[in-house]
Amino acid sequence: MIKEIKINGMSCAHCVAAVEKELNKLNPEKLNVRIGSAAIEYENGSITDEEINLAVKEAGFEVIEPGN
Repeated sequence: MIKEIKINGMSCAHCVAAVEKELNKLNPEKLNVRIGSAAIEYENGSITDEEINLAVKEAGFEVIEPGN
C-alpha cells in the first residue's frame, strides 16, 4: 500500500530529514519525503494513519487532511 500525505510547515532539507527520521521508525518498505509531502509504502495493515500522523507531529509538523 502507498499512502501519500501532505505536510504543513516544512520549508527546508532539515525539515525533510526530521520527518524522514520519525517515519523511518515505523519501518516502511519505501519512503519518499519532500518539502510539503511524503509517500510511504508499507504492507497493508502494518502502519496506521494515526501512527503516521503521530510520527509527523513528533518531527514538529502536521499532516494536512485528507491524505490518499
